[in-house]
Amino acid sequence: GQLLIGHDGKLLRRPAATGKVPPVGVSKACSSCVRTADVKEACTHCDQFVCQNCSRLCSCCNTVTCSLCSTTDYGDVGEQVLCNGCSIFQV
Repeated sequence: GQLLIGHDGKLLRRPAATGKVPPVGVSKACSSCVRTADVKEACTHCDQFVCQNCSRLCSCCNTVTCSLCSTTDYGDVGEQVLCNGCSIFQV
């Protein structure tokens, strides 16, 4: 998930949201196609909501990502979806 900067300047992990229900007034639209997203699906990198059609599963670490936080590798092995965290380790 996304890290926050604390008052002391240290990085803190965002507390895990129970049930992944967005706060009141926050859009439940998919960040990629702007359709209404299932509130249980959120990108593990940017915390934006993604619908089932736009969500991508990283082939390396199996996390749900959006199209902005992932790349598709068309290598010798075939088509692989990699999150931005895992793609930096692929050469």
